[in-house]
Amino acid sequence: MPAEPRYLVRAASLATSEPAVVTHPLNDNSQVVGHALGRMAGLERTGVNLITLAPGRESFAYHAHALEEEWIYILDGVGAAEIDGVEHHVGPGDFMGFPTPGVGHHLRNTGPTELVYLCGGEHRQVEVADFPRHGKRLVRIGDAIDLLDLATAETYGPYPAIPPVA
Repeated sequence: MPAEPRYLVRAASLATSEPAVVTHPLNDNSQVVGHALGRMAGLERTGVNLITLAPGRESFAYHAHALEEEWIYILDGVGAAEIDGVEHHVGPGDFMGFPTPGVGHHLRNTGPTELVYLCGGEHRQVEVADFPRHGKRLVRIGDAIDLLDLATAETYGPYPAIPPVA
C-alpha cells in the first residue's frame, strides 16, 4: 500500500495525534484545542484549523484584524458569537466571515457540550490586530509578535509565536 500523500490529512490520523492547546494572554477563559489542518497538509498562506471549545470556554479575546481575513464554520454544539458589539447565537451550519479591515469578533461556548468548528484565514507575513476592550494592538511580523498598549505606547513582547490553531 502506498504511503499517504502529504496533502491528505485523514480523520484517523487526527484521532491519534495530540492536539495543540492555545490560550490568549488577554483572556483568562480562553482555551482552544485543535489541529492546524492547513499546515498539516502543507499550506503556508492559508490557515485551516479544526477547533474544539469546552463548555464555558472562549476562543481568544474580542479583536479585529487589519490585514488578514478570517472565517469560522460551526460543525457541532452551540455558542455565542459577538460580532461588532452584538451577540448572535450560533450552531451547526452557521458561517461567519470577517473581511478586512475587520470588525471586532469573538466566540464562546454557551452550551453543555463541546463547540466544534473549522476556522481559518490568510497567513500573511505581517498582521495587525486590535483588542479594543484592552486598549492593545498586536503586530506580527513573520512569527514574531509584539503587543502595544495604545494609551501609553509601551510595547510588551516579543511574545513567542502562537501555535497555528487560530
